[in-house]
Amino acid sequence: CRARPDLQVEVALNTDSPELQALVAQRYPETVLVERPQELCGDTVPKMAVFQQTLAEMERRGGGRYDHLIDLDITSPIRRESDVAGAFAAAEARADLDLVFSVAQARRNPYFNMVKVVGDHVEKVIESPYTARQQAPAIYDLNASIYVFRRDFLAENKTGILWDGKCGIYEMFDSGILDIDSEEDYLLMEVIARHLYATAPEFAGVRDNIRA
Repeated sequence: CRARPDLQVEVALNTDSPELQALVAQRYPETVLVERPQELCGDTVPKMAVFQQTLAEMERRGGGRYDHLIDLDITSPIRRESDVAGAFAAAEARADLDLVFSVAQARRNPYFNMVKVVGDHVEKVIESPYTARQQAPAIYDLNASIYVFRRDFLAENKTGILWDGKCGIYEMFDSGILDIDSEEDYLLMEVIARHLYATAPEFAGVRDNIRA
């Protein structure tokens, strides 16, 4: 970890994909491969259960306990090293937090310009007197990029719900992260990535660090 050389960091890949395992093993042989069991596969499996399996397996292999688990979601391919370090620093700075996750400022605000259907009409999601978006409370989108768990909170969680813990946030550059959830998202991310690689050195560094 260049940002914090005093830390002992291990990288694990948890997947049931043989193709992904082979690719990572070839390019990043230092990565520990964790086989995901069938019962933790599928769209409806709580991701917390996968984090817990990863933590338990890594501690079983190493024979010790970790302080934190950091999830770097595979659907956010061009996050910057400084964002990972920043999210971890935010978690380290607050001993009262169980979890810090990355966010971006929301483009819509439920206090101002988001609506819900109520009977035969629509209403603001949250009733408020605001006449300008700038007056409304700051709202953030979870951008599904970085999660920093304190070890004991993760290991002891029984519900799979993040909100059981005390949560904090780390704000990221909005346009740099797109939670890829479809073919259309992937194509859009290619366009965004080309622009950021050409105009922002930190993002170009992400591309340059990829091992061929």
